[in-house]
Amino acid sequence: MCELRGSRSDAGMTTAEYAVGTVAAAAFAGVLFKIVSSDPVQQALLNIVERALQLVG
Repeated sequence: MCELRGSRSDAGMTTAEYAVGTVAAAAFAGVLFKIVSSDPVQQALLNIVERALQLVG
């Protein structure tokens, strides 16, 4: 049997993988921002907050 010595472990991410992960996270954040800043979602969130404040007060 042949055993490879000095072979690299895949335990961590390389710089390129970090870059791809960062770009993907930024794109996901952009999509979430677009969704949350849309009028229907803002109105729904406002209704939830108003209802919660009515229950408290």
